[in-house]
Formats: sequence, structure tokens, C-alpha cells
Amino acid sequence: MEYLQEKLAMCVKARSASTHTSPSSSPVRRIATFLVIGVIGSSSTSGVKAQRDSVGQALRCLNEIGQTVASKPADTSTEERKETINTSALSDEVRRMRETIELVNRIKKIERRREESRTAISAADGSSGANRTSLEASSFATSGENAAPLQNELRAAAPSSTDSGQNSAASRPSWHYGGFVDLSYLLDFNHPANRIFRSRGTAFHVDNLYLDMAGAFARKKASEASRWGAELTVQGGKDSEVFGFSASAPNIGGFDVLRHLGPTNVSYLAPLGKELTVQGGVFASLIGYDSLYTKDNFNYTRPWGADFTPYLMMGVNASYPFSDKITGAVFVINGYWHLANANSLPSSGGQLAYKASSHVTAKETVLWGPHQSGTSLKYWRSLSDTIVERKGDRVTFAFEYIYSSERVAPGNSRAFMMASQLPIHWTINKRWSATVRPEVFWDRDGRWTLARQTVKAITTTFEYRIPYKETHTILRVEHRWDDSRGPDGGFFRGGEVLPGVVGLTPTQHLLIFGLILTFDH
Repeated sequence: MEYLQEKLAMCVKARSASTHTSPSSSPVRRIATFLVIGVIGSSSTSGVKAQRDSVGQALRCLNEIGQTVASKPADTSTEERKETINTSALSDEVRRMRETIELVNRIKKIERRREESRTAISAADGSSGANRTSLEASSFATSGENAAPLQNELRAAAPSSTDSGQNSAASRPSWHYGGFVDLSYLLDFNHPANRIFRSRGTAFHVDNLYLDMAGAFARKKASEASRWGAELTVQGGKDSEVFGFSASAPNIGGFDVLRHLGPTNVSYLAPLGKELTVQGGVFASLIGYDSLYTKDNFNYTRPWGADFTPYLMMGVNASYPFSDKITGAVFVINGYWHLANANSLPSSGGQLAYKASSHVTAKETVLWGPHQSGTSLKYWRSLSDTIVERKGDRVTFAFEYIYSSERVAPGNSRAFMMASQLPIHWTINKRWSATVRPEVFWDRDGRWTLARQTVKAITTTFEYRIPYKETHTILRVEHRWDDSRGPDGGFFRGGEVLPGVVGLTPTQHLLIFGLILTFDH
């Protein structure tokens, strides 16, 4: 703007020196007046119309000049011919100025919308992030969407005082709400009589169309402008029948209601140091790479390690960013499974997240507490979850390793569980993506799956997304191969070998068709 104003002043000065007409009546002078009005108007929202009007008036004046010059006799003086040339140059400057004004206005709109979207994002993606918990070195207890960093962001100039009211309103946290429906058909080539994917907690029904999960949510992120945050999620479907319960402990009181609640909690951003975030209620688990909600994952079906570690936790957590690269979190929860009541003692744990670079993040999470009626310290279950992720522009891959063990009362036998996965996700374009996930799972003593087994699996997924306004339609086709070996290993097959007993086979092939509909506002 300053450059154009300078150029204009030079042109006006040149016009005044070369002509003997009154500056106030000169078309060039009128152009200068209109452009100055436009420049001044650009400092306020109400000046947008003035910008356009003044530039339009300037162009009309230039047309008048062109017509006047065209009507002059052939013996026009040298000075007047120079005037014609300079007027043409000024016309180009005015047109460039109009383009600049329109660009600045567009940038301001983009910046405002980006600001509003940023304040609307829920605490910790924690309820529906791309991964079960965010790998970004930020508040892991309250955020999580697999939101990739924005690239080539446009930034507008600092707002003037007349814009402060609008920007202040935009900075206030707003409620973010949405919903989703998740349908699937798992074609099992073993065709088991009971239509069950053995030893699983999610997407465990086969050979029919099922509503795996449907839900709705509303949440508000805690921020400096409004330090209290809240989140409410209701859900239902086949997946809510099994996840969160324990195969070796009784159910918690009120489980039939609680299983229909997803992340439902309140949070507070305390003004301590770099600001401490405290959250209480039901929240997304700090353990694991995958979410309960398949819409937030790369594959339709979850890995074995995810189904046998918590998807949700019930209790309280606190997170604190020690630096731009390191964030720490601690938590106290009612137990390993939030819908089980193994005993009256809580479990606890912590997490350390490290952002090595803009592409590489790592986190380590530990959990410790009793998960059986015997609550002596020697019977407490311990778990370690290690995740390293590299997120590129098109390719994302991660490595996860889970280890857990406990002594089982009343004896001293120790049970072990280990799981590992290596998902590789390729974004082909804005609509298509593909993911391959090899994994291994070991339940030596059958403490987690009720079957002593070692499972190897490879899952391949193709995804196509159809965005429309605030909705997304996600179509997935997936092939899954699982191999279970061990004293109790195997998958259901065919008919019953005995009354009420379905036979087992060590391998299973699934062809999965998934349809996910989401609404996000």
C-alpha cells in the first residue's frame, strides 16, 4: 500500500509541474484523492467498500483522461504526449492496487476462519484424534486428532483497533459438535457357525452387515480466554458390547449406562507456569496408537494390542508442557478396564512425550496397579507402551511395542503379554490412501485373551474419502490375514464339531467393507 501511495504522489507531482490547470480539477488529482481514501479505508473493516469504490472512481477518471487525450488535435505538444504515457502507467498501478486490496481481504478472511477453527478443536483430540492419543509434544491428556500441521499458511497483517472486537469474539472458545455412523461387513472365508471373530473386542461379528458404532459429541476446549472445558460423547453399536470389560473381573456398577458414554469429562487450564491442564471423567486412553473409533484410524479393524489395552480411562489426569519439545502427563484411574471392578484400589501411571522434529515424535507411557482380587503389591499389573512415529507429507509410519506382566493370585505364576505393530500409511491424493500394517501378539498364559496363543497378522486397507461441506463419507476395503498358534490358538470355522462347540483352524482371511459417515462442526 505504501509503495502505491508513493508512486501516486510522484505522478501527481509530475502532473502538476507539467500542466497549468488547477490541481483540484485535474483528473489525476482526483485519482490521487480516491486512492488515498481507499488506502485509509483498508485499516478498518468498514473501509473495504471504500477501497473498491475509490479504485473504481479512479479507473473511471482514467477513462475520462483517455477520452480527452484521444480528442486532442494531432499537433498535441510534447508535454501532453508525455502526459498520455504517464497516465497509462498510472492506470496499471491502479489496477495492481485493486488486485492487492482484494488479496489482502481474502487473506484476512482466511486468517479469521483459521483462528475460529483452531479455537473449536477439542481438548486432546483426546476423544477422536487420528491416533488414540496425540503424538504431538503438547497436552496428551486432553488432545489428540491426527491433525497434520498446516503447510504454506497464509498470514494476514496485524488487525487494527477497529477489528479488535471481531478478533476478540473469534478467540473465545466455542462449542464443537458432531457425530458419526460406522457400518461394516466382514466376510470370513472360514464362515464360522457362530459368526464370531475369536478373541476380539471390536469388529468381532462376521458374515453379516453390522452397525459397529454410532455416536454424537459436543466439546469445548479449555483456553486462556475460558479456562474451563467440557466434553460429552454418547455412543452405541456392536463395539460397545465388549470393549472396556474384563474377561477375568466383574463389571462395575452402572456399566450398562457407562458403556454408552465415550469421552465425557471436564477440564481446567490452570495458570501455573506454562499452564497445567487437569481433566476428570471418562477420557481417551493415554495408552496405544489406535482409537476406539475407526474413523480416526488408518485401518478399519484395530490391531491385537489395541483390543487388549484400554481404549478409554475413567479417573483424572494432568499434563504439563515442560518445553516446546517435551510434555509430561500423570493419571489416576479406576482400573485397567474402565468398565470392570477387579478391586477397590486405583491404578496409576505417567507419560513422557518428546517431539524430536517437526516430523518425528515419540512417547513412553507406563501403567501400574492391581487387576485381580488380590491387591498385594506383588500382584500388581505393570504395562509399558512405546511409540515412535514419523509423519511426512505423504507417508506416515509408526512403531509400537507393548509389554505387560503380572503375578496371578493365589500362586506366584507370572503372566506375560507382548504386542507390536508397524503401520505404514500412504496418502496417494486428497481422496485416496493406502495402509499396510504387520503385527504380532503374544499371550503366553492366556491372561488377556483367555487363550494361550501367538498371533501374526497383516492388514491391508484402501480408503476413499468424499468430503461435502461439514461431512465426510469414508469408504474402506480391507484384507486381513491372521495366524494363531499355541495350545489354545485358532479361529472359529464352519459348523459345530460338538453341540455348542465350533471348530477351530489356525488361519483366517477376512475381506472387509466399511462405510463411515461423519459430521463435524
